[in-house]
Amino acid sequence: MHEMGIAMQVLKIASASVPDDMKDARVEKVNLKVGKLAAVVPKSLRFCFEIITKDTPLAGASLVIEEVPVIAECNECGNRWTISGPVFKCSRCDSGAINVLSGQELEISSIEIEDID
Repeated sequence: MHEMGIAMQVLKIASASVPDDMKDARVEKVNLKVGKLAAVVPKSLRFCFEIITKDTPLAGASLVIEEVPVIAECNECGNRWTISGPVFKCSRCDSGAINVLSGQELEISSIEIEDID
């Protein structure tokens, strides 16, 4: 299960991203963008994140996952569409000459820290 490795990297990156003057603040939420082609099971990733964040500054933080659809563009006719199945050819002209524009992402989009004022 590679979700555990991903969760460990998210913990490492999120922990390092908290400014030094806010190290005592609690991280409330980590927002991720995960493409459909990233082969990540969101439920498994949340489970792994919950396990590895215990006894860390991210304990209790929620992991919010935005699933990014697979969007492609045809090099032949310029058609742009969302791929929903296993067929990677143009939905208009049937060409296999396409570029995948999104759907491979795996990135932290933001980290929300408690307001300590």
